[in-house]
Amino acid sequence: MKGTLYHGSPSIIEKPEFGKGNPNNDYGLGFYCTENLELAKEWASSSGTDGFANEYVLNWDGLTVCDLGKGHNILNWMAVLVKNRTFDLTNVIAENAREYLLENFMPDYEDADIVRGYRADDSYFTFAKDFLNNTIPLETLAEAMKLGKLGEQIVLKSEKAFDAVTFVESHRTDNMIYYPKRTSRDRTAREEYQERRRQFDPIKSTFMIDIIRDKWRNGDERLQ
Repeated sequence: MKGTLYHGSPSIIEKPEFGKGNPNNDYGLGFYCTENLELAKEWASSSGTDGFANEYVLNWDGLTVCDLGKGHNILNWMAVLVKNRTFDLTNVIAENAREYLLENFMPDYEDADIVRGYRADDSYFTFAKDFLNNTIPLETLAEAMKLGKLGEQIVLKSEKAFDAVTFVESHRTDNMIYYPKRTSRDRTAREEYQERRRQFDPIKSTFMIDIIRDKWRNGDERLQ
């Protein structure tokens, strides 16, 4: 089975190189893509320069996939995020929360060829940070991850996955068009998020401190 992927970048990348990149991205070292051309154009755009949405064909046959959106819960995604991204932990609860997530909710993703899941763009990262710092409940975090339609990302993690991808062409991205789209999408997510922050019931909601205190574990029925 083959599928089309796009990678937004300031430059044309005809041959993605295994082992290169930023190890502190959402899911660690890898080549980050999307199945949505418009999102790739937004991700490629900055405030000052045009970019490229590089198009590839990926042969999925024989590749193992860790899909954090299926068969996993939101705390699995958080565990991967806190392992790879740098968070501003503002209190002791947040520090304990990080360790608790890593110990109890880390999915088996390191050996997968491909990882699929939410993209922690600026707004999504803010939502995750607020949850870790115990200022929003689990219910609000789960709702927030659907705001703004920031999209999923597909990350090539293994050398086998890199060998399975073939460059097709590059699509030039006009930053005058796509940077405003990018900022508008992020702004919409933040505005909707702030509205939800005003609506949750702190008595009936589940915060990170509750998860630690009540010893939630992976597979807990309360996560359904």
